[in-house]
Amino acid sequence: QSTWAKEQGAEVLCGGDAFVPDDPSLKNGFYMSPCVLGNCKDTMTCVKEEIFGPVMSILPFDTEEEVLERANNTRFGLAGGVFTRDIQRAHRVAAGLQAGMCFINNYNVSPVELPFGGYKMSGFGRENGKAAIEYYSQLKTIFVEMGNVESVF
Repeated sequence: QSTWAKEQGAEVLCGGDAFVPDDPSLKNGFYMSPCVLGNCKDTMTCVKEEIFGPVMSILPFDTEEEVLERANNTRFGLAGGVFTRDIQRAHRVAAGLQAGMCFINNYNVSPVELPFGGYKMSGFGRENGKAAIEYYSQLKTIFVEMGNVESVF
């Protein structure tokens, strides 16, 4: 639920209610409807911590420099989202975010073959795709000769 955000002064603009899936095997889980929070401050838990749930915290900003400084002022860096009509701005901001994944005008919509992982305290290495195979592999080169070996000496 979103009570923890409200206690810190955030305003629930929509969603955030408890949700119980129709599937009886999921009834004992912890689910909530997607939630949008307004009146957020940089010091709030909903802004500072990684929330692995459908929560969006909205914070106003004046300049790109300010938003990058604030967004990168964290020990985490799993993902970031940039929503704008200005595609050049979106690419500038995404390039400046200290995050392993950046989404422009969408969020967490990526094919399984793309690497998944973050910067800082948001993980080590990457999951999915070629990056995961390389991360979990130890390379070894083996040369085999079945005939006579010519020596250069």
